[in-house]
Amino acid sequence: METIISSPSVSPLFNPKPSSLQPNSKSLYLTKPIISSSLKKHSVQSIKTSLPTIPTSWVSHAQQGLAALALSLALSFSPVLTSGNALASEFDVINEGPPKGSYVVDDAGVLSRVTKSDVKRLLQDLEDRKNFHINFITVRKLTSKADAFEYADQVLEKWYPSVEEGNNKGIVVLITSQKEGAITGGPAFIQAVGEAVLDATVSENLPVLATEEKYNEAIYSSAKRIVAAIDGLPDPGGPKVNENKRESNFKTKEETEEKRGQFSLVVGGLLVIAFVVPMAQYYAYVSRK
Repeated sequence: METIISSPSVSPLFNPKPSSLQPNSKSLYLTKPIISSSLKKHSVQSIKTSLPTIPTSWVSHAQQGLAALALSLALSFSPVLTSGNALASEFDVINEGPPKGSYVVDDAGVLSRVTKSDVKRLLQDLEDRKNFHINFITVRKLTSKADAFEYADQVLEKWYPSVEEGNNKGIVVLITSQKEGAITGGPAFIQAVGEAVLDATVSENLPVLATEEKYNEAIYSSAKRIVAAIDGLPDPGGPKVNENKRESNFKTKEETEEKRGQFSLVVGGLLVIAFVVPMAQYYAYVSRK
């Protein structure tokens, strides 16, 4: 038994180079934890070194980006800075001149394609037959002129500077935010339409339908009314003002008395139930004893 236990030192046949193998095995077992520890240290150091690679100035860049965003929003929504943009809308209509191939300038963006097409067909036929050219303009609001009439006169003078150019021209303006309109034109246009139809269209078709936000109907009905006047046809008339009577939310005296009687009956029944039912239950409980 002793020889078996001490076999590594006695039997050189099975282990001819014990001294050479044992150092190798020891070297393997010793180097393995050294390699693993070096890997752990290297991984920890790589993680630590990789984290600071993110530039620390990102906070300043973010602050600069937020400041730029706030400045752009202030420029977009500030009424003082955007007043020029508000004025540009109405002035662009004047500076661009009369529309080519169309009779409508929808700067307010309230007209549909169908309305534009119908108005174009109606006014194109009028110009071919009677040589009258009418332009319809929609603007959201005015900031440079007091009312729609002054703006319409300014458009007419800018688009058709001479009397010869604007003699048979007509301008119809609709201000959507103010719910008002205006009609102006050259001497031949005013005479062909007539003061009565012009005043009725300005006071009925444009403001009434614009108040109801029926801008398409306001433009098209005005065009039909003006064309009928030039053709000498009967006046189709304007829209009727809807006098909507507001129904009162208050109850009448009879309805109040009726509701009061029903309420009293319901409350009385609930009170009776509230008192009678507990007493009946108590009486039944006592009688059982």
